[in-house]
This record gives sequence, structure tokens and C-alpha cells, in this order.
Amino acid sequence: MNKVSTKIESLTEAQTARIAEYRDKGVEVGLSTERVDFQKAVAALEKVYANVNLKMSDNVKFASGPTEAYKMYKEVYPKGNWRDFVDNTIYGNHDSYFLYFYKYINDVLDIATTPLFLLTELSLVSGWCYLDEKLVVIMDRPCVIKQDDRNLSHCENGPAIAYLDGTEVYMWHGVRIKKNWIVDRTLTASQAITETNIELRRVACEIIGWNNILEELPTKVIDRDADPEIGTLLEVNIPDIGKEKFLQVLCGTGRTFAIPVPPDMKTALEAQAWTWDLPADMMSDLEVRT
Repeated sequence: MNKVSTKIESLTEAQTARIAEYRDKGVEVGLSTERVDFQKAVAALEKVYANVNLKMSDNVKFASGPTEAYKMYKEVYPKGNWRDFVDNTIYGNHDSYFLYFYKYINDVLDIATTPLFLLTELSLVSGWCYLDEKLVVIMDRPCVIKQDDRNLSHCENGPAIAYLDGTEVYMWHGVRIKKNWIVDRTLTASQAITETNIELRRVACEIIGWNNILEELPTKVIDRDADPEIGTLLEVNIPDIGKEKFLQVLCGTGRTFAIPVPPDMKTALEAQAWTWDLPADMMSDLEVRT
């Protein structure tokens, strides 16, 4: 590439219109679970090395995931550790979310970003890569990637991220959790409310279900609506967190459950209306089926 670096003061409408295209492509590449073509990945990585005038190690291996790659690393460096391994790793397709910003600059704005452009090309054909003078390990992409509706890593019944080598990562709306919390279902309400990490405690309570958690804690009734499907507004003092309010409701299937609501709620009707994003007076005129 012989592009000349220049300064851009503003974007044309056509250039602006293509930003979303490159953003979406970067996300798509990062979330790919397609198997890596080892030969294509090696060729792309050789170009990265050549661009910075370095010779790539002849000891090039392919791993089906981070666990297998780490074992290969330990064969070369028996005293090495996970942190050193990660510090010498580039993330291939998982770097695409920002690399496509530079690809946009290179392609659309016609400004040279050669080193990063080559890393972008690598991200298209590779997963993580461990790199040093003695060893190169090219890793496959995950075989499973699951997210919630906010694009946070999440799965309620298995790993949110998994590799063919058995590496698994369990996530609940973007928070890493223990495998047994959702696979073996051994998590109890008492364990959830005594979890020392506050963020993990919140997640554990969500997994168990707030209605089950409330059974383990003393609650104060703030307001009880005559209609059980509108529910009962409760206040509870959660250890290390403080007072929180919940709307306990009976759904049309006969199941009772609890919903966290804002602390300024004063009546069950107001809390029920909040869950529907409606004014309380409008809610009173509706027949609610939760």
C-alpha cells in the first residue's frame, strides 16, 4: 500500500453512511464461530511479521482453543504462567471490533493504516494467536458464542462461550459466573444472599429468582393490592446492599414471582405500572396479565 497519510477535517455523506457497515462487519467477525483455516491464518500472520521486519518462529502449532494452546506453551516454557501466556497473545477475530475502525479509515478515507490493516486481515481468518521467538500457536475460534438482547455474553443453561478443546466460559448478562450455578443447579438461596462479591450476589439472586430469595429474608409489606395480579409491594433489607423494593405478583399461570422495582415506589399499582412503563392512573383502567 502506497497511500499517503493526510488529515481529514470532515466526512462526506457517503463516507458517513459507511460507518455502520464497518461497525457491523467488525462485530460479525468478532462473533464468528466458523472454523479457522490454519493455512490461511499462517499466511496472514507471516505478512504481519514481514511488515515489521521480523522472522516468525518455525515452531507453528494449531490449537482448538485456549486450554490446548496453553498446554503447548507450557511444553516450551514449563515455568511459564497464564498471565505471561495471555500477555503474548493477540486476539485475532476478537480484536475486530476496533480493527474495523482502522479498516474503515484505510478503505473509505484512503488513509494508510498498513500495520493495523494487516492485523485486520488476520482477524478475518484466525482466532487468538500466541506469539514469541520460540513458539507460535494459532487458535481456533469459539464453537459457541451466546448473548442476551443487550449483546452481553449470556446463557441460562450452558456456556456462553465454548471451544472445541473444552474451554468454557459461563456468563450471566455479562458477568462471569461459576459453572455449577446454571449447569448443576446446586446454587441455593442462602448461598446467593451470602455471596461476598456484591455483583455476583446480585447475579446469583437473579438466577435463583427473587421470589425464592425473599423467602430467606424478613420482608415488610408496603402495599397490597386487592388484585393479586397487580401484586404486593415489599421492602427487604439485603445484606451489604441495604433496603430494596420488590413487587410480588401472581401471574396468569398461577405462579408467584418477584420483580425488583425502584425505591421510590409507594404502591403496588404504581410498581406494576412502572414495569409496563405506564402512569399508575392508566394502569388502574387496564386488566393486567403478567
